[in-house]
Amino acid sequence: MIRHIVMFRFLEEAEGATRMENARMAKEKLEALQGVVPTLRSSAVYLRAEGTADQNYDLVLVSDYDDLEGLEAYRVHPAHVAVGEFIGPRRELRACVDFEI
Repeated sequence: MIRHIVMFRFLEEAEGATRMENARMAKEKLEALQGVVPTLRSSAVYLRAEGTADQNYDLVLVSDYDDLEGLEAYRVHPAHVAVGEFIGPRRELRACVDFEI
């Protein structure tokens, strides 16, 4: 099993929305991938707690796949690519780690 964790910090303002508005929209889009991408076994998306430091990341995705091939199938799936195209112009930073569980 492969666990994929990605964190995003969004720009203060981008595409007509604030940092946390964009984070909330990204959360909704990432959550909608469950059941759409066949290799996505489980996922959870969390937003930064209100009142925490602004330099923290705003959103974290934790998702699981049977194997690296499943993760790759997720990466190139059109629904995931569309979410990436939404997040891309709105994000300031991205950090990712993939590991076996």
